[in-house]
Amino acid sequence: MSALGTLLEILVSGLAKAGLYAMMALGLTLIFGLLGVLNFAHGALTMVGAYVAAFVMVTFAGTGWAAVGTFLVAGVVAATVVGGIGAAMEVGLIRKLYDRPPIYQILLTFGVTLVIDELARIVVLFYGMQPRTDWREALGTKPAFLSDTYGVLGASVSNFELFEFAWGALTVVAVWAFLNRTRYGLMVRAGSEDDEMAAALGVDVRRVFTVVFALGSALAAFAGALLMWDSAWGASVPLASETLLPAFVVVIVGGLGTFRGTVIAALLVGMVDALMTHVFTEGIVTFSGLPELTIFLILVGVLVVRPQGISGLAEVGGH
Repeated sequence: MSALGTLLEILVSGLAKAGLYAMMALGLTLIFGLLGVLNFAHGALTMVGAYVAAFVMVTFAGTGWAAVGTFLVAGVVAATVVGGIGAAMEVGLIRKLYDRPPIYQILLTFGVTLVIDELARIVVLFYGMQPRTDWREALGTKPAFLSDTYGVLGASVSNFELFEFAWGALTVVAVWAFLNRTRYGLMVRAGSEDDEMAAALGVDVRRVFTVVFALGSALAAFAGALLMWDSAWGASVPLASETLLPAFVVVIVGGLGTFRGTVIAALLVGMVDALMTHVFTEGIVTFSGLPELTIFLILVGVLVVRPQGISGLAEVGGH
């Protein structure tokens, strides 16, 4: 393969991974940036979204473009279910801890993760759904054309990689438009900046916080629905921890709670991941564990050079 073809393959793979990482991290960024809550249950909600989407896909399995339509329906159903779970979490659990130190919220959401994981294991064992990464193709839920590849400048480009990038980009644009081009998005940002002033102006701050948490949870479900189709991930109980760590890396590298930083960090991490995957699994050197390690080396490097992240604001003062 020519150097140009290799570069194109890495670029397309990097954009696809960036789309996935952005979807994993956007909900986490939204919740922390607007509510100040570090949601350690985010990965578990992604896993639930993957299983709900898988259930819809298997129940109403289609072929060709029909499968894409079913996938969109599955994503909406998963987002609705998981968004409802997130709203219930905010109202019943997290709302009581807003005035407490952050460690209370961290321990609570971590505990919720353990509960969701164990409930998922029980359901999976009860229904005999083993975590196989290829089960969705065996059941015919993934349209064949998304698995097709075609040559461009000597490179092999996958339709599914393009689909992943397009889905991630569409999600980023939709979230940005909601926050910056809608009246409710304005109320959300006002409530996060100064909840007392927003309440004095007639904004129902409690309802706004619930909507934000539900939206962040729904974004996790959308990511899970896409990961359900990805052969490198699949729907399985370990998906909760497998997605939480990369999501936190992207959020921290971009700057905690910054939308722009999360998008930039997703592109950076996705491109580096794709490059290292090519170097260590398809190049001269073969070492399957290093691409994942590289992601965390990016985190360490950013924390050393710029602790506040790419778009984060440095703290003023201190010792």
